[in-house]
Amino acid sequence: MKYAENILDTIGNTPLVKLNRLTSDLPCVVLAKYETFNPGNSVKDRMALQMIEDAEASGVLQPGGTIIEATSGNTGMGLALAATVKGYKLICVISDKQSKEKIDILRAMGSEVHVCPTDVEPSDPRSYYSTAKRLAKEVPNSWYVNQYDNPSNSKAHFLTTGPEIWEQTDGKITHFVVGVGTGGTISGVGRFLKSKNSNIKIWGVDTYGSVFKKYHETGVFDPNEIYPYSTEGIGEDILPKNVDFDIIDGFTKVTDKDAAVYTQRLAKEEAMFLGNSAGAAIKGVLQLKEHFKKDDLVVVLFHDHGSRYVGKMFNDDWMREKGFLD
Repeated sequence: MKYAENILDTIGNTPLVKLNRLTSDLPCVVLAKYETFNPGNSVKDRMALQMIEDAEASGVLQPGGTIIEATSGNTGMGLALAATVKGYKLICVISDKQSKEKIDILRAMGSEVHVCPTDVEPSDPRSYYSTAKRLAKEVPNSWYVNQYDNPSNSKAHFLTTGPEIWEQTDGKITHFVVGVGTGGTISGVGRFLKSKNSNIKIWGVDTYGSVFKKYHETGVFDPNEIYPYSTEGIGEDILPKNVDFDIIDGFTKVTDKDAAVYTQRLAKEEAMFLGNSAGAAIKGVLQLKEHFKKDDLVVVLFHDHGSRYVGKMFNDDWMREKGFLD
């Protein structure tokens, strides 16, 4: 018989799927690393498990303890899977710009959820970063995950996602494109791929209102780049330690409108029911057209599932309110 010992054993080994209609004007083949096949429907399952296992090994996470994390939703879901299987409590701190579906899913998985305002400085005591750190001090026998600076985040992708992409493409990949938030995925995958072939180009997709692109190009952290945006799961108003800028060859920025519109187009034209960052990622690929040649093989990673966004990017009333539909 073939079966998984528990749900955590099903994490990883996600498929590559060819894009056809949306990429028809590109000279090369574009393959999607389709991370919704993970049990928590996102790429974050990989690093959530790695961070917990490493915390257990180092002794900072004790039996019966409480896991605390600031999350945009998907890391929280991955942590919830592992916490349930391993017998931990979970407290997730999330910003109020995230979809209601994400909050409901975390609570459905048994997590305690604290919702914090988005439009405040990271150092503000009301921010989700500050709230998570405060709770970690107040709750006994707790461990603050800190996915932004936790090296186990990028480690997970160096050990799993990167090798999978290399093997699935028979080493023929020439470009890797992915939205950047905590930086774990792009840094871990990028580090592995460049260890195999230093000529592979690693491109990050950023959003307007985030600091990544300008910092990568100038080395300047510019507060004037920071303003509220609706795209979920990518971009930051801080510089996470997991973002290895030396690994990244460049960034392209995608507007909120394009990210939302292309999230819908992926569903309607490719039958790919995906999250908001996937719309940003595929639009980023299209914006990078001039960098691709006929024999190139581009892999774009799609983070999460469309079920988390049915009240937003897949709701035409919401899209009209935002000015994203004509």
